[in-house]
Amino acid sequence: MDSHVDVQQRENSTSAESTHPPPRMTRQQTLTLISMASVNFSSMICYSILGPFFPNEAVKKGASQTVVGLIFGCYAVCNLIGSLILGKYIVQIGAKFMLVTGLFVSSGCTILFGLLDRVPAGPAFITLCFVVRSVDAVGFAAAMTSSFALTAKIFPNNVATVLGSLEIFTGLGLILGPPVGGWFYQSFGYEVPFLLLGCFLLIMVPFNIYILPSIVADPSKDSFFRLLTHVKIVLICYAIFTLSAGLGFLDATLSLFAIETFNLSAGYVGLIMLGLSLPYCLASPLLGYITDKYPATRSWFMVTGGFATAVGFWLLGPVPFLHIPSQLWLLVLMLGVIGFSLGMTAIPTFPEIITCAYNHGFDEGLSTLGMVSGLFGAVWSTGMFYGPIVGGLITQHLSFEWAAAVQGALAFLAAFLLGLYYLLHRPQQQRIPEGGSRQTDENTPLLNE
Repeated sequence: MDSHVDVQQRENSTSAESTHPPPRMTRQQTLTLISMASVNFSSMICYSILGPFFPNEAVKKGASQTVVGLIFGCYAVCNLIGSLILGKYIVQIGAKFMLVTGLFVSSGCTILFGLLDRVPAGPAFITLCFVVRSVDAVGFAAAMTSSFALTAKIFPNNVATVLGSLEIFTGLGLILGPPVGGWFYQSFGYEVPFLLLGCFLLIMVPFNIYILPSIVADPSKDSFFRLLTHVKIVLICYAIFTLSAGLGFLDATLSLFAIETFNLSAGYVGLIMLGLSLPYCLASPLLGYITDKYPATRSWFMVTGGFATAVGFWLLGPVPFLHIPSQLWLLVLMLGVIGFSLGMTAIPTFPEIITCAYNHGFDEGLSTLGMVSGLFGAVWSTGMFYGPIVGGLITQHLSFEWAAAVQGALAFLAAFLLGLYYLLHRPQQQRIPEGGSRQTDENTPLLNE
């Protein structure tokens, strides 16, 4: 109780001082922010370069649309397994060691993936695609799981704000990946984009070894299964699943649809994908700041974002029964809607799960944050597995328009269920702040260490 009062006093004094100069970040926070930004940017640019040209290149090598979806999907399965295991044992492994090792593995796999065009077409090419992508996924899971956990540990009062700010660099990676990858592919061939970006990722390894702070923590006896016994966390996880499923679907199918429908080159497809990543990149910091300053808005941001995502996917094709012809301007506009609504839904989910976990008695510290990070990564990866495979199957047997309609229906269902849950539990949530500051309720467990 005394520590709780001390936390409140510190928060009150901080708010009183905020009218004067804003508090400066500590050296550890600054270094962590730089490190996390470098991880987000370098990892995502290496991930996103595949979109504009790899599906078409894989088809030339003898892979069907379904197999292309499976190649994207296997990455998600291994990411899922890696996130759960690494999130559970982050304390034993060490967050810094996990992050640096993950970056090193991802850099090597990116370089190897760029050499696969020398492999004979057919089973050999397809098999090596699966192997390299699977190992790369484990490295990516290590880097991102430790990144989320360290961010929440070192910035306990501003989780959504910091994550939203870091999403600028995630967005930059997603923005630059498709056009840079498409341009290098057109100008220099298949190998160059992967070799350059793999070497860039490799440079990030010693950089993060130098600046990333080390954190010592005690392991927890809690488990993922206990997290999933709470309805709110399950519903938020389903919302995360629908978002990543939609992105995975677009990664595997959008380039082929744009090339076939509008006769575009790989470079122009990369520019079209800016319509998805640019709004997300620009909106995320503001959305994070708002949801940290006004935690009550998190729920309705997720619900509104889910409904907007559904509309975006339904008009992306558009849905065949609307009898609206496919138009390039409408495609780009709906990608922008999806990108912005993705930020509305995704940014609040991580702090919401953390808050729910601490409110239900989970131990405070890096161990629980690692489990939440692992759960987030696992659910995200599940969607990234489902999206390309099911989306690829529907696209192959029906059409891209119907596949996009299914993704929209998933997002609509997630928004509806979350909205229903928050409406049913609204009276209970309104009574909580009466006993104290709402900001204190959201963040006290993270500070109380």
